[in-house]
Amino acid sequence: MNSLKLIGLAFGASLALSSAAMAQDLTIAVAGPMTGGESAFGRQMKNGAEQAVGDINAAGGVLGKKLALDVEDDACDPKQARSVAEKIASARIPFVAGHYCSSSSIPASEAYADGNVLQITPASTNPLFTERKLWNVARVCGRDDQQGLVAAEYIAKNYKGKNVAILNDKTTYGKGLADETKKALNKVGFTEKMFESYNKGDKDFNAIVSRLKRENIDLVYVGGYHQESGLILRQMRDQGLQTVLMAGDALADKEFASITGPAAEGTLFTFGPDPRNKPTAKSIVERFKAKGIDPEGYTLYTYAAMQVWSQAAAKAGTIDPKKVMDTIKGGAWDTVIGKMEFDSKGDIKQIDYVVYKWDAKGNYTEINPKAS
Repeated sequence: MNSLKLIGLAFGASLALSSAAMAQDLTIAVAGPMTGGESAFGRQMKNGAEQAVGDINAAGGVLGKKLALDVEDDACDPKQARSVAEKIASARIPFVAGHYCSSSSIPASEAYADGNVLQITPASTNPLFTERKLWNVARVCGRDDQQGLVAAEYIAKNYKGKNVAILNDKTTYGKGLADETKKALNKVGFTEKMFESYNKGDKDFNAIVSRLKRENIDLVYVGGYHQESGLILRQMRDQGLQTVLMAGDALADKEFASITGPAAEGTLFTFGPDPRNKPTAKSIVERFKAKGIDPEGYTLYTYAAMQVWSQAAAKAGTIDPKKVMDTIKGGAWDTVIGKMEFDSKGDIKQIDYVVYKWDAKGNYTEINPKAS
């Protein structure tokens, strides 16, 4: 009887210790499109966040606590993103890596600011995200006024005297990127022949394609996401149009090639230098690949966002979001994609966009725009 009682007490004590240890876990979040048309990028973010949390925990956690990851889905919907932000704030989660779509990050950031949550987006490039003087926002990627400039430089150099069209999907990201590219082109005296919009989620682009054909468009620049860009490309080829398609960083996922098939060949897009090729990423890329994961697109950017927050919290000696953000803006951080420093708005000081080209086998490689 006594021995059974002792075993029961020991078991109870062990459960209590286990519960106490679990209670000590520090929850942080990743938020993005885990479902919907942009879910390929949600998967990138989730993969990056999960690997970062695992690696940080293996190294001892943050301030003596292990991290637990809360994964939230906004489906790239602004209202859903706001609801996610309110949920994260009410749970008193101090940090979120998110969101993907600028149209989600911007409204969510206001709820995070009110709810005392520090937000680092791995992927939202619209300038407005960091231009509203919110205390709580930062990004580990560049901005559309930088990305659009690189696209415009490439177009002006390689399509001088040719017919160029600019399309946008009316979203915060797509319209913003198209506007910045147009602005940069117009500044150097290059005028587009056509500026047109469509709705995100559209499937039939034959009317736009017919107009591209009538106007003899040599290159069409698309401010929008990979689903619609892929359909525009396919429908151009179906009508016998060999116009080159160029877009932004939303084409940085192999899913684009699964939509287009071999028609992807020759498609151009802008993105940062491939983070998978950076010396700082070598061991982490190997860990991803051992799991059968290709850490493309924004996978490593999400990992980097987690690193910046965890290193700053350790340096600040607290998870208090305002103190951690002050620390982030005052320091330099070693990440999987290189050393990062932030300005007072929360933008990174090291900016670099390059041009990529898709091939017929569903791969993309960086090209040298100076040699193109």
